[in-house]
Amino acid sequence: MRNNLDRRHLCAVRNLGILAHVDAGKTTVTERILYATGSTHKRGEVHDGTTVTDFDPQERDRGITIFAAAVSCDWNGHRVNLIDTPGHVDFADEVERALRVLDGAVAVFDAVAGVEPQSESVWRQADRHGVPRIAFINKMDRAGADLDTAVASLRARLHPVPLVVHLPIGTEDTFTGVVDLLRLRSLTWGDGNDTAVEGDVPEALREEALRRRRLLEETVAERHPAALEEFCDRETLSAATLTAALRDLTRTGDGVVVLCGSAYRNRGIEPLLDAVVDYLPSPLDVPAVCGIRDGADRRKGAVDRMQDGQDGQDGAHAVDGRRPADPAAPFAALAFKVSATPTGRLTYLRVYSGTVEKGDSVWESGTGRVERIGRILRVQADRHAQVDRAVAGDIVAVVGLKSARPGSTLCAPAAPLVLEPPGVADPVVSVAVEACRSTDTDRLASALARLAEEDPSLVVRTDPETGQTVLSGMGELHLEVAVEKIRRTLGLDVNVGRPRVTYRETVGEGVSGTVYRHVKQDGGAGQFAHVVLDVEALEEGFEFRSAVVGGRVPQEYVRAVEAGCRDALAEGPLGGHPVTGLRVTLTDGATHVKDSSDTAFRTAGRFGLRQALRACAMVLLEPVVEVTVTVPEDVVGGVLGDLAARRGRVTDSVVRGGSAVVTATVPLAELFGYATRLRSRTQGRGTFTARPTGYAPAPAAAAMTP
Repeated sequence: MRNNLDRRHLCAVRNLGILAHVDAGKTTVTERILYATGSTHKRGEVHDGTTVTDFDPQERDRGITIFAAAVSCDWNGHRVNLIDTPGHVDFADEVERALRVLDGAVAVFDAVAGVEPQSESVWRQADRHGVPRIAFINKMDRAGADLDTAVASLRARLHPVPLVVHLPIGTEDTFTGVVDLLRLRSLTWGDGNDTAVEGDVPEALREEALRRRRLLEETVAERHPAALEEFCDRETLSAATLTAALRDLTRTGDGVVVLCGSAYRNRGIEPLLDAVVDYLPSPLDVPAVCGIRDGADRRKGAVDRMQDGQDGQDGAHAVDGRRPADPAAPFAALAFKVSATPTGRLTYLRVYSGTVEKGDSVWESGTGRVERIGRILRVQADRHAQVDRAVAGDIVAVVGLKSARPGSTLCAPAAPLVLEPPGVADPVVSVAVEACRSTDTDRLASALARLAEEDPSLVVRTDPETGQTVLSGMGELHLEVAVEKIRRTLGLDVNVGRPRVTYRETVGEGVSGTVYRHVKQDGGAGQFAHVVLDVEALEEGFEFRSAVVGGRVPQEYVRAVEAGCRDALAEGPLGGHPVTGLRVTLTDGATHVKDSSDTAFRTAGRFGLRQALRACAMVLLEPVVEVTVTVPEDVVGGVLGDLAARRGRVTDSVVRGGSAVVTATVPLAELFGYATRLRSRTQGRGTFTARPTGYAPAPAAAAMTP
């Protein structure tokens, strides 16, 4: 009976994220959703620092979302689990980890700006994870807001099939509501009125509403067989058929439902919630999660350490590595966020299958350890309510896990599984950090280790030449936030060096026939390996292949040569930067009957490739970003000149509502301090955003950058 109730509960769950460019209104949309559902009784405002999800002091000081925050609410008998994600490019890894565990998303767009750079980035991230989306065109009350222009931007830059279900009533500051094209009814919100008033379509908009309803029907019928059949029979579609077809098209990704409103004025939030319930999938509607059955040896040890045995049913469910969203299946969950709080270490989980209760033992795939769940918490941003159990489809936080990291799999010890973790981008900016007082050095090392544990996109290492502690991250702001967190939470005084970017090296022109012989004899068995390598340029990445004939180098030694070549990629000849973009071919070699070994050939591969790279024409690569600068028209000339001085290449320039929007490709190293410079040139009226676009050749002088 309990499991039947849990399955019915799953049908009424929606796990979704709010995605958008910075300042498009994600957090305000989240706040209005909480207010509309009765989860809060006062509307929080970003500019006042009173929002539920932006609870961190740095978020309130800066006015942006930095950390993904989870909240829950109820709407029309459905539980909606929301994750408000950051919009700044420096925190894209937070979005990546959230998307890995979500079933759907609401993409928020500015009605004036349309698709902005980071909107495009998060949209592509959702594409990679196969997350169904609906689009909400926000800020319809702003000057210059236009639904059709925003939808055209959506179609041109993101290439979905927009299925527009709203027609705005009024424009800009006279925007008062929408026409629901499915039911052909109006929904209006007056000043001071928090709920929609339903009525007839205004006479002035009736003809336009009918035209758009017809266009929606035709677009849906072209892509949905059942809708096409009804459309051919009746030459129209009923609201029920249209709703069902929109649900199917959304969940398959063949269409994107588009709504509009103004979150700040609390207009359009109820229809958005209805769309979330109607169109986005429940945990039962998405495919069963797949993992790798792993750790037979570790599982035996884990089971031996368990105090309570498991029945044989768990193993039967895990034969093919799939875990259905079934409360009765073996437990499997993915940790997507770890945070330290004054009350303990919280590990945020998405439960994919099974049931976990307070006090249960779980197997952590990363370390092969069995840990016990101390408490299970329902999360409301920085507030928590304790619950006794969590079932498939839930997003909860647990207390008591010591070794779990973001990306760790937690599962039933008798049915081990490893789920694919979220990807982690390589850091592009580094700073040296040190404690102002020598007595605080150990505390700083501990704080940095905890930061890296909570945020995998932060990397801490010690420079082998200078002995400095180097903190690397996704951008200047990312590192600023990390260092400020150390200062605020621990009260540590920290010195920070000038930011440095992470360069790469690649092969411009390769070499052939590089010969390397590794011979070592110091008594007893010696080491002998002989390799001949060709190196050529490749567009990206690293590729190794063998062209050895006649068995002159046995296959096991070929693998050792490849491993040695990969070792050599860590430091290039120009400045010790990682090497990428090359193909290495092992063309010949020789062995010794006694002295050849895997170790000898790995050493030969490493030193042989280093020798070959010194003979190649090498090219230094530097990270470049696409910068979008929005400034008043009267200062655009100075901004263009400043971008040119920073080695920027302007790719686009348009005028929107009296502001110039300039897009340029700029080396990341030239952007340090640009925010201050831009504010100075524009009297504080200019803004910019940047997103990584890859690497490009750098000036030769950069190779000697310390």
